[in-house]
Amino acid sequence: MRSLRRSAAEVPRGTALVVGLVSGSHAVNHMYLVLLPPVLPTLAREFEVSLAALGVAMGAQAFVNTVCQLPYGYLADERDRTLTLGLCLTLGSIGALILALAPTFEWLLVGQVVVGLGVAGHHPAHFPLLADATAERNRARAFSVHGFAGNLGFAAPPVLITAIAAHPALTWRHAFGLIGGVGLLYAAVAVVTLLRGVDPEIRRSNADADVDAPPGREPRSVGDRLRAGIRSIASAPGILGLGLFALVASTVMWGVTSFVVVLLTEGYGLDSGTANLALSSAFVVGAGLILIGGDLADRVGPGPVLVGSYLLVAAFVFALASFAVPPLVAAVCAVCAGSVGSLSLPARDKLADALSARGDVGKNFAVITVGIMIGNAVAPPVFGALIESSGLSPAFAAIAAVALLAVALVGTIVRRVDGAGVGAKGAGTGGD
Repeated sequence: MRSLRRSAAEVPRGTALVVGLVSGSHAVNHMYLVLLPPVLPTLAREFEVSLAALGVAMGAQAFVNTVCQLPYGYLADERDRTLTLGLCLTLGSIGALILALAPTFEWLLVGQVVVGLGVAGHHPAHFPLLADATAERNRARAFSVHGFAGNLGFAAPPVLITAIAAHPALTWRHAFGLIGGVGLLYAAVAVVTLLRGVDPEIRRSNADADVDAPPGREPRSVGDRLRAGIRSIASAPGILGLGLFALVASTVMWGVTSFVVVLLTEGYGLDSGTANLALSSAFVVGAGLILIGGDLADRVGPGPVLVGSYLLVAAFVFALASFAVPPLVAAVCAVCAGSVGSLSLPARDKLADALSARGDVGKNFAVITVGIMIGNAVAPPVFGALIESSGLSPAFAAIAAVALLAVALVGTIVRRVDGAGVGAKGAGTGGD
Protein backbone atom coordinates (compact mmCIF):
# COMPACT_ATOMS: atom_id res chain seq x y z
CA MET A 1 0.00 0.00 0.00
CA ARG A 2 2.81 2.37 0.84
CA SER A 3 4.32 2.01 -2.62
CA LEU A 4 1.38 3.96 -4.01
CA ARG A 5 2.44 7.12 -2.15
CA ARG A 6 4.94 9.61 -3.41
CA SER A 7 8.36 9.33 -1.87
CA ALA A 8 9.59 12.21 0.23
CA ALA A 9 11.72 13.47 -2.66
CA GLU A 10 8.70 13.53 -5.01
CA VAL A 11 6.40 15.58 -2.78
CA PRO A 12 5.80 19.00 -4.43
CA ARG A 13 6.64 22.21 -2.68
CA GLY A 14 3.94 24.21 -0.93
CA THR A 15 3.56 22.03 2.15
CA ALA A 16 3.27 24.96 4.57
CA LEU A 17 0.62 26.67 2.44
CA VAL A 18 -1.51 23.54 2.17
CA VAL A 19 -1.20 22.73 5.88
CA GLY A 20 -2.14 26.32 6.72
CA LEU A 21 -5.16 26.46 4.42
CA VAL A 22 -6.45 23.06 5.42
CA SER A 23 -5.93 23.79 9.11
CA GLY A 24 -7.85 27.05 8.77
CA SER A 25 -10.68 25.15 7.10
CA HIS A 26 -10.62 22.67 9.98
CA ALA A 27 -11.02 25.49 12.49
CA VAL A 28 -13.95 27.04 10.59
CA ASN A 29 -15.77 23.73 10.18
CA HIS A 30 -15.33 22.86 13.84
CA MET A 31 -16.81 26.20 14.85
CA TYR A 32 -19.99 25.20 13.04
CA LEU A 33 -20.14 21.89 14.89
CA VAL A 34 -20.34 23.49 18.36
CA LEU A 35 -22.55 26.53 17.80
CA LEU A 36 -25.44 25.17 19.87
CA PRO A 37 -23.89 23.75 23.09
CA PRO A 38 -22.85 27.14 24.58
CA VAL A 39 -26.42 28.48 24.29
CA LEU A 40 -28.55 25.39 24.99
CA PRO A 41 -30.33 26.91 28.03
CA THR A 42 -31.00 30.13 26.08
CA LEU A 43 -32.31 28.23 23.05
CA ALA A 44 -34.54 26.05 25.25
CA ARG A 45 -36.17 29.18 26.71
CA GLU A 46 -36.39 31.15 23.46
CA PHE A 47 -37.85 28.33 21.35
CA GLU A 48 -39.75 26.74 24.27
CA VAL A 49 -38.28 23.27 23.70
CA SER A 50 -36.59 20.67 25.91
CA LEU A 51 -32.93 19.71 26.07
CA ALA A 52 -33.89 16.41 24.43
CA ALA A 53 -35.41 18.31 21.48
CA LEU A 54 -32.26 20.39 21.11
CA GLY A 55 -30.31 17.14 21.29
CA VAL A 56 -32.35 15.94 18.32
CA ALA A 57 -31.38 19.14 16.45
CA MET A 58 -27.70 18.46 17.12
CA GLY A 59 -28.22 14.83 16.17
CA ALA A 60 -29.88 15.84 12.88
CA GLN A 61 -26.76 17.73 11.88
CA ALA A 62 -24.65 14.73 12.76
CA PHE A 63 -26.93 12.35 10.84
CA VAL A 64 -26.70 14.38 7.63
CA ASN A 65 -22.97 14.74 8.18
CA THR A 66 -22.66 10.96 8.46
CA VAL A 67 -24.73 10.16 5.36
CA CYS A 68 -22.68 12.56 3.23
CA GLN A 69 -19.22 11.32 4.29
CA LEU A 70 -18.67 8.64 1.63
CA PRO A 71 -20.08 10.76 -1.24
CA TYR A 72 -17.65 13.51 -0.27
CA GLY A 73 -14.88 10.90 0.02
CA TYR A 74 -15.66 9.78 -3.53
CA LEU A 75 -15.67 13.40 -4.74
CA ALA A 76 -12.28 14.10 -3.17
CA ASP A 77 -10.60 10.85 -4.27
CA GLU A 78 -12.07 10.61 -7.74
CA ARG A 79 -12.91 14.16 -8.85
CA ASP A 80 -11.71 17.37 -7.19
CA ARG A 81 -10.37 18.15 -3.73
CA THR A 82 -10.61 21.93 -4.18
CA LEU A 83 -14.30 21.66 -5.10
CA THR A 84 -14.88 19.42 -2.07
CA LEU A 85 -13.21 21.87 0.32
CA GLY A 86 -14.95 24.93 -1.15
CA LEU A 87 -18.35 23.25 -1.18
CA CYS A 88 -18.15 22.16 2.46
CA LEU A 89 -17.05 25.60 3.66
CA THR A 90 -19.77 27.41 1.69
CA LEU A 91 -22.64 25.16 2.76
CA GLY A 92 -21.51 25.19 6.39
CA SER A 93 -21.44 28.99 6.36
CA ILE A 94 -24.92 29.18 4.88
CA GLY A 95 -26.15 26.81 7.58
CA ALA A 96 -24.69 29.04 10.31
CA LEU A 97 -26.45 32.06 8.80
CA ILE A 98 -29.77 30.16 8.74
CA LEU A 99 -29.29 29.39 12.44
CA ALA A 100 -28.65 33.06 13.13
CA LEU A 101 -31.93 34.04 11.46
CA ALA A 102 -34.07 31.08 12.59
CA PRO A 103 -37.51 32.36 13.72
CA THR A 104 -38.70 28.96 14.98
CA PHE A 105 -37.32 25.64 16.21
CA GLU A 106 -38.17 24.13 12.81
CA TRP A 107 -35.87 26.62 11.11
CA LEU A 108 -33.22 25.79 13.67
CA LEU A 109 -33.48 22.19 12.48
CA VAL A 110 -33.14 23.34 8.86
CA GLY A 111 -30.01 25.28 9.72
CA GLN A 112 -28.50 22.26 11.45
CA VAL A 113 -29.21 20.08 8.42
CA VAL A 114 -27.47 22.57 6.10
CA VAL A 115 -24.52 22.76 8.50
CA GLY A 116 -24.34 18.96 8.33
CA LEU A 117 -24.39 19.05 4.52
CA GLY A 118 -21.42 21.40 4.62
CA VAL A 119 -19.11 20.11 7.32
CA ALA A 120 -19.41 16.52 6.05
CA GLY A 121 -16.83 17.33 3.38
CA HIS A 122 -13.98 18.65 5.46
CA HIS A 123 -12.21 15.42 6.51
CA PRO A 124 -12.52 13.73 3.09
CA ALA A 125 -11.02 16.87 1.50
CA HIS A 126 -8.41 17.64 4.15
CA PHE A 127 -6.59 14.36 4.63
CA PRO A 128 -5.82 13.63 0.94
CA LEU A 129 -4.49 17.18 0.59
CA LEU A 130 -2.32 16.77 3.68
CA ALA A 131 -1.12 13.30 2.64
CA ASP A 132 0.02 14.43 -0.82
CA ALA A 133 1.47 17.75 0.38
CA THR A 134 3.68 16.32 3.14
CA ALA A 135 6.68 14.04 3.26
CA GLU A 136 6.29 10.71 5.04
CA ARG A 137 8.58 11.78 7.87
CA ASN A 138 6.47 14.90 8.60
CA ARG A 139 2.94 13.63 8.06
CA ALA A 140 2.11 13.04 11.74
CA ARG A 141 3.17 16.59 12.52
CA ALA A 142 0.93 17.90 9.75
CA PHE A 143 -1.97 15.89 11.19
CA SER A 144 -1.18 17.37 14.62
CA VAL A 145 -1.24 20.95 13.32
CA HIS A 146 -4.52 20.17 11.54
CA GLY A 147 -5.97 18.77 14.75
CA PHE A 148 -4.64 21.70 16.79
CA ALA A 149 -6.47 24.16 14.54
CA GLY A 150 -9.63 22.06 14.75
CA ASN A 151 -9.62 22.26 18.54
CA LEU A 152 -9.14 26.01 18.38
CA GLY A 153 -12.24 26.04 16.20
CA PHE A 154 -14.11 24.12 18.88
CA ALA A 155 -12.89 26.58 21.52
CA ALA A 156 -13.90 29.77 19.70
CA PRO A 157 -17.75 29.71 19.75
CA PRO A 158 -18.23 29.61 23.56
CA VAL A 159 -15.87 32.58 24.00
CA LEU A 160 -17.22 34.55 21.03
CA ILE A 161 -20.86 33.92 21.84
CA THR A 162 -20.41 34.82 25.52
CA ALA A 163 -18.45 37.99 24.66
CA ILE A 164 -20.87 39.18 21.97
CA ALA A 165 -24.03 38.33 23.94
CA ALA A 166 -22.64 40.29 26.91
CA HIS A 167 -23.24 43.49 24.92
CA PRO A 168 -26.73 44.81 25.72
CA ALA A 169 -27.61 45.35 22.05
CA LEU A 170 -26.34 41.96 20.81
CA THR A 171 -27.42 38.31 21.17
CA TRP A 172 -26.32 34.83 20.20
CA ARG A 173 -27.81 35.49 16.76
CA HIS A 174 -25.23 38.19 16.04
CA ALA A 175 -22.46 35.80 17.08
CA PHE A 176 -23.76 33.05 14.78
CA GLY A 177 -24.05 35.55 11.92
CA LEU A 178 -20.48 36.77 12.43
CA ILE A 179 -19.13 33.21 12.41
CA GLY A 180 -21.08 32.33 9.25
CA GLY A 181 -19.93 35.49 7.46
CA VAL A 182 -16.28 34.86 8.31
CA GLY A 183 -16.70 31.29 7.03
CA LEU A 184 -17.99 32.49 3.65
CA LEU A 185 -15.03 34.85 3.31
CA TYR A 186 -12.59 32.10 4.22
CA ALA A 187 -14.16 29.75 1.66
CA ALA A 188 -13.45 32.25 -1.12
CA VAL A 189 -9.89 32.91 0.04
CA ALA A 190 -9.07 29.22 0.46
CA VAL A 191 -10.36 28.16 -2.95
CA VAL A 192 -8.61 31.00 -4.81
CA THR A 193 -5.35 30.35 -2.96
CA LEU A 194 -5.48 26.60 -3.65
CA LEU A 195 -6.12 27.20 -7.36
CA ARG A 196 -3.39 29.82 -7.76
CA GLY A 197 -0.73 28.82 -5.26
CA VAL A 198 -0.74 25.04 -4.90
CA ASP A 199 0.73 22.44 -7.25
CA PRO A 200 -2.00 20.65 -9.27
CA GLU A 201 -0.37 17.34 -8.24
CA ILE A 202 -1.61 18.07 -4.71
CA ARG A 203 -4.98 19.56 -5.61
CA ARG A 204 -6.24 16.98 -8.05
CA SER A 205 -7.60 13.58 -7.15
CA ASN A 206 -5.66 10.32 -7.16
CA ALA A 207 -8.10 8.63 -9.50
CA ASP A 208 -5.20 8.02 -11.89
CA ALA A 209 -3.61 5.67 -9.32
CA ASP A 210 -5.63 2.74 -10.64
CA VAL A 211 -3.26 -0.13 -10.17
CA ASP A 212 -5.95 -2.72 -10.87
CA ALA A 213 -6.70 -1.56 -14.41
CA PRO A 214 -4.80 -3.32 -17.18
CA PRO A 215 -2.58 -1.22 -19.47
CA GLY A 216 -4.52 0.57 -22.20
CA ARG A 217 -7.87 0.15 -20.48
CA GLU A 218 -10.26 3.08 -20.65
CA PRO A 219 -10.93 4.93 -17.36
CA ARG A 220 -13.44 3.13 -15.20
CA SER A 221 -17.04 4.32 -14.99
CA VAL A 222 -18.46 6.00 -11.90
CA GLY A 223 -20.27 2.76 -11.05
CA ASP A 224 -17.06 0.75 -11.33
CA ARG A 225 -15.22 3.18 -9.11
CA LEU A 226 -17.99 3.18 -6.50
CA ARG A 227 -18.06 -0.62 -6.41
CA ALA A 228 -14.27 -0.75 -6.18
CA GLY A 229 -14.33 1.76 -3.34
CA ILE A 230 -16.92 -0.25 -1.42
CA ARG A 231 -14.89 -3.45 -1.92
CA SER A 232 -11.76 -1.65 -0.72
CA ILE A 233 -13.47 -0.46 2.46
CA ALA A 234 -15.11 -3.84 3.15
CA SER A 235 -11.74 -5.60 2.79
CA ALA A 236 -9.96 -3.27 5.27
CA PRO A 237 -10.71 -4.56 8.80
CA GLY A 238 -8.19 -2.16 10.31
CA ILE A 239 -10.00 0.86 8.86
CA LEU A 240 -13.40 -0.54 9.88
CA GLY A 241 -12.07 -1.14 13.40
CA LEU A 242 -10.76 2.41 13.63
CA GLY A 243 -14.15 3.62 12.42
CA LEU A 244 -15.84 1.69 15.26
CA PHE A 245 -13.38 3.10 17.79
CA ALA A 246 -14.05 6.61 16.43
CA LEU A 247 -17.79 6.03 16.98
CA VAL A 248 -17.36 5.04 20.63
CA ALA A 249 -14.78 7.74 21.35
CA SER A 250 -16.92 10.40 19.69
CA THR A 251 -19.93 9.35 21.77
CA VAL A 252 -17.85 9.98 24.87
CA MET A 253 -16.45 13.34 23.83
CA TRP A 254 -19.70 14.72 22.43
CA GLY A 255 -21.49 13.58 25.56
CA VAL A 256 -19.05 15.60 27.63
CA THR A 257 -18.92 18.74 25.47
CA SER A 258 -22.66 18.86 24.79
CA PHE A 259 -23.72 18.82 28.45
CA VAL A 260 -20.75 19.84 30.59
CA VAL A 261 -22.02 23.45 30.71
CA VAL A 262 -25.38 22.16 31.96
CA LEU A 263 -23.58 19.96 34.51
CA LEU A 264 -21.47 22.83 35.85
CA THR A 265 -24.32 25.35 36.02
CA GLU A 266 -27.24 23.20 37.18
CA GLY A 267 -25.28 20.51 39.03
CA TYR A 268 -22.42 22.45 40.59
CA GLY A 269 -23.98 25.92 40.74
CA LEU A 270 -21.34 27.72 38.68
CA ASP A 271 -22.37 30.75 36.62
CA SER A 272 -22.73 30.33 32.86
CA GLY A 273 -19.66 32.48 32.11
CA THR A 274 -17.41 30.24 34.20
CA ALA A 275 -18.96 27.09 32.75
CA ASN A 276 -18.50 28.30 29.17
CA LEU A 277 -14.93 29.32 29.99
CA ALA A 278 -14.30 25.76 31.18
CA LEU A 279 -15.68 24.39 27.89
CA SER A 280 -13.51 26.75 25.83
CA SER A 281 -10.50 25.93 27.99
CA ALA A 282 -11.06 22.23 27.35
CA PHE A 283 -10.75 22.81 23.61
CA VAL A 284 -7.70 25.05 24.00
CA VAL A 285 -5.95 22.54 26.27
CA GLY A 286 -6.99 19.77 23.89
CA ALA A 287 -5.37 21.66 21.03
CA GLY A 288 -2.04 21.61 22.85
CA LEU A 289 -2.49 17.96 23.79
CA ILE A 290 -2.95 17.07 20.12
CA LEU A 291 0.58 18.33 19.43
CA ILE A 292 1.89 16.37 22.41
CA GLY A 293 -0.04 13.32 21.26
CA GLY A 294 1.62 13.44 17.86
CA ASP A 295 5.06 13.44 19.45
CA LEU A 296 4.08 10.62 21.84
CA ALA A 297 2.68 8.53 19.01
CA ASP A 298 6.01 8.89 17.18
CA ARG A 299 7.99 7.94 20.27
CA VAL A 300 5.99 5.13 21.92
CA GLY A 301 3.54 4.07 19.20
CA PRO A 302 -0.19 4.79 18.77
CA GLY A 303 -1.48 1.95 20.98
CA PRO A 304 -0.36 3.21 24.41
CA VAL A 305 -1.44 6.75 23.55
CA LEU A 306 -4.93 5.63 22.50
CA VAL A 307 -5.44 3.50 25.61
CA GLY A 308 -3.96 5.98 28.07
CA SER A 309 -5.94 8.95 26.82
CA TYR A 310 -9.33 7.28 27.28
CA LEU A 311 -8.41 5.87 30.69
CA LEU A 312 -7.82 9.48 31.73
CA VAL A 313 -11.11 10.60 30.18
CA ALA A 314 -12.99 7.93 32.15
CA ALA A 315 -11.31 8.96 35.41
CA PHE A 316 -12.17 12.66 35.07
CA VAL A 317 -15.76 12.02 33.97
CA PHE A 318 -16.33 9.64 36.88
CA ALA A 319 -15.06 12.41 39.19
CA LEU A 320 -17.60 14.83 37.71
CA ALA A 321 -20.41 12.28 37.97
CA SER A 322 -19.64 11.64 41.64
CA PHE A 323 -20.44 15.24 42.71
CA ALA A 324 -17.81 14.63 45.39
CA VAL A 325 -15.54 17.49 44.28
CA PRO A 326 -15.94 21.24 44.98
CA PRO A 327 -17.35 23.41 42.17
CA LEU A 328 -14.03 24.93 41.11
CA VAL A 329 -12.35 21.51 41.14
CA ALA A 330 -15.26 20.30 39.03
CA ALA A 331 -14.46 23.03 36.50
CA VAL A 332 -10.87 21.78 36.32
CA CYS A 333 -12.10 18.19 35.92
CA ALA A 334 -14.38 19.38 33.13
CA VAL A 335 -11.43 20.96 31.32
CA CYS A 336 -9.46 17.72 31.67
CA ALA A 337 -12.39 15.46 30.71
CA GLY A 338 -12.99 17.49 27.56
CA SER A 339 -9.34 17.67 26.53
CA VAL A 340 -7.31 14.53 27.28
CA GLY A 341 -9.07 12.53 24.57
CA SER A 342 -7.31 14.81 22.09
CA LEU A 343 -4.04 13.03 22.86
CA SER A 344 -5.35 10.09 20.84
CA LEU A 345 -6.17 11.89 17.58
CA PRO A 346 -2.74 11.87 15.87
CA ALA A 347 -2.29 8.21 16.86
CA ARG A 348 -5.62 7.27 15.29
CA ASP A 349 -4.85 9.25 12.14
CA LYS A 350 -1.38 7.70 11.81
CA LEU A 351 -2.85 4.22 11.94
CA ALA A 352 -5.46 5.15 9.34
CA ASP A 353 -2.87 6.69 7.02
CA ALA A 354 -0.59 3.65 7.38
CA LEU A 355 -3.44 1.35 6.38
CA SER A 356 -4.51 3.40 3.34
CA ALA A 357 -3.56 3.12 -0.30
CA ARG A 358 -2.87 6.45 -2.00
CA GLY A 359 -6.15 6.43 -3.93
CA ASP A 360 -8.23 5.57 -0.84
CA VAL A 361 -7.17 8.21 1.69
CA GLY A 362 -10.31 10.33 1.33
CA LYS A 363 -12.68 7.35 1.49
CA ASN A 364 -10.88 5.75 4.44
CA PHE A 365 -10.92 8.93 6.47
CA ALA A 366 -14.56 9.29 5.48
CA VAL A 367 -15.18 5.88 7.11
CA ILE A 368 -13.52 7.07 10.31
CA THR A 369 -15.49 10.31 10.17
CA VAL A 370 -18.68 8.30 9.74
CA GLY A 371 -17.85 6.75 13.10
CA ILE A 372 -17.21 10.18 14.60
CA MET A 373 -20.49 11.53 13.25
CA ILE A 374 -22.56 8.56 14.41
CA GLY A 375 -21.20 9.17 17.89
CA ASN A 376 -22.02 12.86 17.44
CA ALA A 377 -25.56 11.93 16.41
CA VAL A 378 -26.11 9.43 19.22
CA ALA A 379 -24.62 11.31 22.15
CA PRO A 380 -26.79 14.49 22.37
CA PRO A 381 -30.27 12.89 22.23
CA VAL A 382 -29.33 9.82 24.29
CA PHE A 383 -27.51 11.66 27.07
CA GLY A 384 -29.97 14.57 26.93
CA ALA A 385 -32.86 12.16 27.49
CA LEU A 386 -30.89 10.37 30.22
CA ILE A 387 -30.27 13.66 32.02
CA GLU A 388 -33.98 14.49 31.94
CA SER A 389 -35.11 11.00 33.01
CA SER A 390 -32.41 10.03 35.55
CA GLY A 391 -30.38 13.13 36.35
CA LEU A 392 -26.92 14.50 35.69
CA SER A 393 -24.93 12.02 37.82
CA PRO A 394 -26.19 8.80 36.13
CA ALA A 395 -25.79 10.39 32.68
CA PHE A 396 -22.14 11.32 33.26
CA ALA A 397 -21.44 7.96 34.87
CA ALA A 398 -22.74 6.38 31.66
CA ILE A 399 -20.39 8.58 29.62
CA ALA A 400 -17.46 7.40 31.74
CA ALA A 401 -18.49 3.77 31.22
CA VAL A 402 -18.50 4.30 27.45
CA ALA A 403 -14.96 5.72 27.76
CA LEU A 404 -13.87 2.43 29.35
CA LEU A 405 -15.51 0.60 26.44
CA ALA A 406 -13.34 2.69 24.08
CA VAL A 407 -10.25 1.55 26.01
CA ALA A 408 -11.19 -2.12 25.62
CA LEU A 409 -12.05 -1.68 21.95
CA VAL A 410 -8.85 0.10 20.95
CA GLY A 411 -6.76 -2.47 22.79
CA THR A 412 -8.34 -5.19 20.64
CA ILE A 413 -7.85 -3.19 17.44
CA VAL A 414 -4.17 -2.48 18.10
CA ARG A 415 -3.47 -6.15 18.84
CA ARG A 416 -5.11 -7.20 15.57
CA VAL A 417 -3.29 -4.51 13.61
CA ASP A 418 -0.02 -5.75 15.11
CA GLY A 419 -0.90 -9.27 14.02
CA ALA A 420 -1.54 -8.04 10.49
CA GLY A 421 2.03 -6.73 10.24
CA VAL A 422 1.37 -3.03 10.80
CA GLY A 423 2.64 -2.64 14.34
CA ALA A 424 1.53 -0.03 16.77
CA LYS A 425 5.04 1.34 16.63
CA GLY A 426 5.68 0.48 13.01
CA ALA A 427 2.52 2.12 11.78
CA GLY A 428 3.84 5.38 13.04
CA THR A 429 7.09 4.85 11.18
CA GLY A 430 5.28 4.49 7.92
CA GLY A 431 2.54 7.01 8.35
CA ASP A 432 4.07 10.09 9.85
